[in-house]
Amino acid sequence: MSGLSGNEIFCLTRKGWSPGNIVVGNSVYSLGLVRGITSSLKTLAGGEVASVTQLIADGRHAAIGRLEREATEHGAHGLTGVASELKPVGNMIEFLAVGSAIHGDNYTGPFFSTACSGQDLYCQLDSGYEPRHFVIGNVAYALGIGRGITGSLKMIARRGEIKEFSDMYNHTRHLALERLENEAAERGCNAVVDIITRILPFGVGLREMLLVGTGSYNPVLGQPKRPVTSELTGEELWNLTQMGYAPLRLVLGTSVYSLGLLGGLSAFFQSFGRGEISEVTQLIYDARENCLEHIRAEAEELKADGVIGIKVFIYELGGGLVEVMAIGTAIRKHSGVRTQTEQLLPQAIIRDRDTFFDLAPQVQGMRTRELERK
Repeated sequence: MSGLSGNEIFCLTRKGWSPGNIVVGNSVYSLGLVRGITSSLKTLAGGEVASVTQLIADGRHAAIGRLEREATEHGAHGLTGVASELKPVGNMIEFLAVGSAIHGDNYTGPFFSTACSGQDLYCQLDSGYEPRHFVIGNVAYALGIGRGITGSLKMIARRGEIKEFSDMYNHTRHLALERLENEAAERGCNAVVDIITRILPFGVGLREMLLVGTGSYNPVLGQPKRPVTSELTGEELWNLTQMGYAPLRLVLGTSVYSLGLLGGLSAFFQSFGRGEISEVTQLIYDARENCLEHIRAEAEELKADGVIGIKVFIYELGGGLVEVMAIGTAIRKHSGVRTQTEQLLPQAIIRDRDTFFDLAPQVQGMRTRELERK
């Protein structure tokens, strides 16, 4: 009863691991009247809502703890593919953790849990990264009425970056990364690999910035001031190691830009005709360049040789605001890193395809629209 695919099982057997059962852990929480009122008042100022951050972190860790206990009761030596989900249940919230247990043929080390797939775990092991624990870093934050008023006045006055918004968003994203690093360090890790970043809604006016990854230990990295962090996939990490490079830190930057009142009206009227909307083109270009400049500055501070795997995301925030976020991994040449094998398994590169497609919601939506037209 395993959640691992055939490719994952094939790769893990090459490292002496066999599949076990799929396991689940959960925890149901209520925000509560007192915390709810406190949180609502704090959203006026904007930024982190600490009581909600703590509640979410407690719920996620409780579910993961139960997941790990269930796996050890089944005699497993580790967990892979751990996912932490948040689901509304009436007026409550269920924190759900799911993973696949694995058994080591001759493993004598401590129990571990990982966020990565079986294929990514193979790549990490072959690159010298020993898994220790699934780790998270999160921040629950609100835009804030006070900060919103200041930003709104600037939106009317001019186009360009709304620095109040950019600073708050940048702070929340880096705070989540620091908490991920701190949790990994507390568990004796010197690296966090295969990081996944998500921004999730949580109640009215609140968002959660969530980072999850696999806290690991690589002997050749020594004891850095903080664990190195990377969002590279398993095969990317393997290739990087094969070339003699090691990750330094996840680097990210956020810019929030506004068209301004005049620019917004001009773009609105131009949208009735054909052709390029030059105001919007320039706005998004400037925001993207500003994000990349944030990343470049962080990499220079780290004395990195480069930043790879850069991804750029664009979000429309409404009211003429656009957020652009860029994420990448800073790297540096390292003479000590090397892979255990010279050739990466083809099965470690193949991505497993979906075999179940539920079209019912889409069909129902089409039927609803047809009835509305009639």
